Amino acid sequence: MTDEELLVEVALTRLDHPDLDLEEIAELLVRKAGPDAVLEFASRNLAERGELRGAMFAAAVEHVIRVVLTLRGPSA
Repeated sequence: MTDEELLVEVALTRLDHPDLDLEEIAELLVRKAGPDAVLEFASRNLAERGELRGAMFAAAVEHVIRVVLTLRGPSA
């Protein structure tokens, strides 16, 4: 999944659950994406951080949040 596709998934999930914060949206999306996506997201996040190991689910959620914040750009 590309970063742009991930951002679209976050936006769609947010529309379905407007009362959740960004971390809760990311957790929901990671759970919904399934084990293969969790592994992909976690490995991309750990590579970005230069780490070899970490908690898979937490690293996957962090990746989703990192992508959203990066693509959103600086806050005004």
